[in-house]
Amino acid sequence: MYNDKTIAAVIPAYNEEPFIGEVLETLPEFIDRAYVIDDRSTDDTWGEIQRKAEAVNEEGETTLDRVVPIRHAENKGVGGAIKTGYLHALDDEMEVTTVIAGDGQTEPDIVERIVRPVAEEKAEYSKGNRLLGAERRDMPLFRQVGNFTLTLITKIASGYWKIMDPQNGSTAISYEALDKVGIEEMYEDYGYCNDLLVRLNAKNMRVADVKRRAVYKDEESDIDYKTYIPKVSGLLLKDFLWRLRVKYLIRDFHPLALFYYVGAASAGAGVLSALKAALDREGTSRGTSLVLFVVGWLFMLLAMVFDMEESEDLEVLLYD
Repeated sequence: MYNDKTIAAVIPAYNEEPFIGEVLETLPEFIDRAYVIDDRSTDDTWGEIQRKAEAVNEEGETTLDRVVPIRHAENKGVGGAIKTGYLHALDDEMEVTTVIAGDGQTEPDIVERIVRPVAEEKAEYSKGNRLLGAERRDMPLFRQVGNFTLTLITKIASGYWKIMDPQNGSTAISYEALDKVGIEEMYEDYGYCNDLLVRLNAKNMRVADVKRRAVYKDEESDIDYKTYIPKVSGLLLKDFLWRLRVKYLIRDFHPLALFYYVGAASAGAGVLSALKAALDREGTSRGTSLVLFVVGWLFMLLAMVFDMEESEDLEVLLYD
C-alpha cells in the first residue's frame, strides 16, 4: 500500500524475455498486485513471466497472488494489454493503478514518483515527463522531434495545454477515474495514452505532469514515427471533435465549441477560395480569401484561450 491506498501495477509485455524477469524481481514494495499481460509474444516472454510470478508469489505473506500472469489469445497492441490490466484492477477495486514498462524503463523510484500524486489525491491521473531540461538529453533526437509534434497535437485535442510528453507510458490512475472514463472503449494501439488524456479531460479529471528521467536500455522501439504520427493525428482529430461535443455542447454549453467550428469553416473557405483564385477560376478575390483565413484563425485562437481557462484547474505540474 501507499498512503493507505491499495496499489496495482499493469505491466504490458511483448517479446520482453530479456527484461521482464528483472521487472518482476524489482517491483516496489508498495505494489499490492501486478497484472502482467503477455500480448502473445513470439519469444519465451510468457514462460519467463510464469517462472518469475511463481517465485515472487511463493515469497508472499498472504494467500493472494501478488503477481497475476495473463496471456492474450491474440496480439492486441500495447493499449489493448493495458486495457486488460485496467479492467482487472477495476474488478479488484484497486484504489490506484500504475503502468510499469515490461522492458525495464520504469525503474522503482520512477514508479513511486508517478504513484505519489494520485495516492495523495492531488490528481486523478499522473504521467511522466521526460522533456524537461537534462532529462531530455538522453532521448534520441528523432524521438524528441516526434514527441514534440505529438505533444502539440495532443494539447489541442485533450485540452491539457500545460501537459507535455503525452507518449510517456509511466502513469497512475485512481479507481474513480478508471471507473468513469469508459476504459472499455480506450484505443488499443500506440496512441492509447493520447486517447486516455482526451477522455480524462471530458470528465474534468485532474492530471499531474511529473518530471522523470529518460531510461533507455537495450530494448528496440516498435514505433515507426513516419506512420505513427499521421495515424495518431487522425485519432486525435476524432477525439478532439468528440470532446468538444460531449464537454461543451451536450454536458454544458460553452461558445468555444462554436468558435472552433466557425473558425475552421472560415479558414477552410479562405484556403479554397485562394486556390480557385490562383487557378483563375471563379471565386472571391485573394484579399477576401486572406480575410476569411485570418478571421478563421482568430476564432480558433480565441477558442483555444477559452479552452485553456476551462482546464487550468485540471493541470498539476510537479517538476521539482
